[in-house]
Amino acid sequence: SNPKKRFGTISGVFIPNVLTIFGVILFYREGWVVGSGGLLGAIVIILIANAITLFTTLSMSAIATNIKVRGGGAYYLVSRSLGPEMGGSIGIALFFAQAFSIAFYIIGFTMAIQTFLPTVPVWLLNTITLSVLTLLSIFSAEIAIKSQYVIFGLVMIALISFFTGNLNFDVQPVVFGPFKEMNFWKVFAIFFPAVTGIFAGLSLSGDLKDPHKNIPRGTIAAIAFTLVFYILVAVWFAFNFAP
Repeated sequence: SNPKKRFGTISGVFIPNVLTIFGVILFYREGWVVGSGGLLGAIVIILIANAITLFTTLSMSAIATNIKVRGGGAYYLVSRSLGPEMGGSIGIALFFAQAFSIAFYIIGFTMAIQTFLPTVPVWLLNTITLSVLTLLSIFSAEIAIKSQYVIFGLVMIALISFFTGNLNFDVQPVVFGPFKEMNFWKVFAIFFPAVTGIFAGLSLSGDLKDPHKNIPRGTIAAIAFTLVFYILVAVWFAFNFAP
């Protein structure tokens, strides 16, 4: 009966989470993680990072399935379970985290675009990208949700082209280590932001058809889906590039 409740598990939670998780770290830093920690070291880092995200998701799902979920995302869940004071303090931190993550993704995007437009200043590319995203989010969430299918398709095409670009598998992979530039936990800290996009779907809690089901199912499915690809990319790097 409420026209605003228009997004389901796939469109409202799964795809936004996947697109947020698949970001700059996957395309720019996972190869460095494999080169630093070897195949086993990279997989251990990926599994620990995803385990932390999964435990957070299970806690979030436990709250979402036991209260009436309205708009407000993580702030709403925390404020209704721990009180408005705690919800407000965490909400402010999440606000700044989202703001910094937007800048993080825009910079990574323009780094890739500048490869094809080397004469265009970086600040101009950043400004244009931010302006387009701002206008898109202001005028229509519906358009933003529909455009994510196109973006999801482009990301999957990029991953397919990545995997099919070199299928020699003629390199003897380093199993673990040597962590020459940074130790294990510093490499882990650089990689960890790659798995922290689980709040993208939760942020649409007010627009979900059935938040009690959409949030747990969509978020856990996104974690499992991206985990498979992170491990496959690590294996591909280990067997195709010498450290």
